[in-house]
Amino acid sequence: MAERKLGVAIHGAGSVARAHVASWLKIPRAKIVSVSSRRLESAQRLAAEFQLDSAVTDDYAAVLRDKRVDVVNISGPNHVHAEQAIAAAKAGKHLMIEKPICITAEENRALRDAVAAARVKSVVSFVLRWNPLFDNIKSLLAAGAVGELFYLEVDYWHGISTWYSGWQWAHTRQTGGSTMLLAGCHAADALRYFAGCEVAEVAAFGNNIKRDYEYEANVVAILKFENGLIGKTSSLLDADMPYSFNIDLLGSEGALRDNRIWSTRLFPGQSGWTTMKTILPDSGDVDHHPFDAQMSHLVDCICGDRESHCNVASGFHTHEVCLAIDRSIAAGGKPVSL
Repeated sequence: MAERKLGVAIHGAGSVARAHVASWLKIPRAKIVSVSSRRLESAQRLAAEFQLDSAVTDDYAAVLRDKRVDVVNISGPNHVHAEQAIAAAKAGKHLMIEKPICITAEENRALRDAVAAARVKSVVSFVLRWNPLFDNIKSLLAAGAVGELFYLEVDYWHGISTWYSGWQWAHTRQTGGSTMLLAGCHAADALRYFAGCEVAEVAAFGNNIKRDYEYEANVVAILKFENGLIGKTSSLLDADMPYSFNIDLLGSEGALRDNRIWSTRLFPGQSGWTTMKTILPDSGDVDHHPFDAQMSHLVDCICGDRESHCNVASGFHTHEVCLAIDRSIAAGGKPVSL
């Protein structure tokens, strides 16, 4: 008898949902059984585009009552993520949640607690954790290739403006949140992932040159980690340049700069940077993101009854950093402890 496939419900039918659907369709152990959205016509278009044999609805409560649904893939606008994910967790559904998982600290705590209480599996869509360059960097750090880390810097520079399909909700404080929550959270999460410890304190400033956003479009923050590491992150949405995700990690015996490595331990005769030939996080296009690996990872966690390294409990800390950065900006750059 064939093993039952995990039933997946796609809730939210925007541009990123298309990439999610394409990846779910490649996973033999999963089947999309439901597509839903706040607007029925959006769900219908998405289901028709991929010729999905699934329920199509604008009734989220009905999705959560559907016994065929094991996993809810939440991919709507930022401000609905927490409420919808909490409801799904309480209904006993596993979760794939697009970032950000919250807009406020209260939502962040409530979602963390709801998922823990329900004991469902979850993955937050910090999809760059599955980028091959990230795999290489984690492997090099674990091998001590650059010695003991003492400084980390990760930046998200991407001119996001009215061309973006989610612009209507993304640029407002109430529904988009902030620059860090909308986009810079990827950089904040990468800092935590590479550091291997939590942030203790942040101080940040921001500005808004083009004034397209209700909040500061451009943010820079200094971070102090619990183990003494120091770091910096920036998210620049007014950037008039190609997408750039900058990674600089400095250690006692070398450094990593994007896909370049300087390591006196690995390459004692090195006379210049050694370049890693791999796929880079060098595009903001959702079709470039490694969602295939992310969705497959969640299925492995559900079937193997284990927690993800990128679950809601981890995502809580990344969003805590982003919210602390926002508070520091609001306070004129005063340090904020986590």
